[in-house]
Amino acid sequence: MKYTLGFSPCPNDTFIFDALVNNKIDTGELQFDVRLEDVETLNGFAIKNQLDFTKVSYGVLPLILKNYKVLNSGSALGKGVGPLLISKEKVTFDEVNDCIVALPGENTTAHLLFSQAFPRAKNKIFKRYDEIENFVLDSGNKSLGVIIHENRFTYFDKGLQKVVDLGNFWEEKTGYPIPLGGIVGKRSIDEKILMQVDLLIKQSIEFAFKNYPLITDYVKIHSQEMETNVMKKHIDLYVNNYSIQLGTDGKNAIEKVLNVYNQSGNKEKIMIGENELFVTS
Repeated sequence: MKYTLGFSPCPNDTFIFDALVNNKIDTGELQFDVRLEDVETLNGFAIKNQLDFTKVSYGVLPLILKNYKVLNSGSALGKGVGPLLISKEKVTFDEVNDCIVALPGENTTAHLLFSQAFPRAKNKIFKRYDEIENFVLDSGNKSLGVIIHENRFTYFDKGLQKVVDLGNFWEEKTGYPIPLGGIVGKRSIDEKILMQVDLLIKQSIEFAFKNYPLITDYVKIHSQEMETNVMKKHIDLYVNNYSIQLGTDGKNAIEKVLNVYNQSGNKEKIMIGENELFVTS
């Protein structure tokens, strides 16, 4: 049986899925037709119910729950891993609401976290995550950006500065790890298959860690000429125990995303229990 599988070309995702999609572990009768796209594109695919299994931002979860369940493996959660709000010149917390802010997609967790910290900010634009640093550099002093992924490790070298760590804001407000993104599977797929894929992703991560700090060719090819030390920082930051298994804290953090959504003035409330939200582990 073949299923479509979407994830990003970022080192944390290619590290996680390398063994699964390149026959380094036994997947039995299961095969995967892989789509490598940036996460906001994958969010759009999920909204349209296009892929069987896919990486998504947890910020888009309220919009796709009717069609997808969350897998227990493959997530990016943690502490100290959140998006950063950056600027070219010094900007105070109170000045942010009057600035133009570039975000890496309307349905990203980065947007959700920014909106939680700055609910009155209205001057928002959306760009690919890898375009935001240059936008801030090339725009006026009142233009800010929210960065994710490897840009966390490069912005300072480009003369940019941190305004707010949005992840720290989330942690201090909720006490939970930051739920950045995870893997979802279609509800229409048999639960046994969902559980099998969930287990295979876990095995793929465990295989990758057994060989780490080796960076495989699969990770390097898709890393857009990223330096090896940056790839390792990326993996170290975003792939951890929550990636292997969400656990209670991870699940609570994801449910908190739904609570934040429900409290943000949306007319359609999310009413869904844990057993329906997550694939059986």
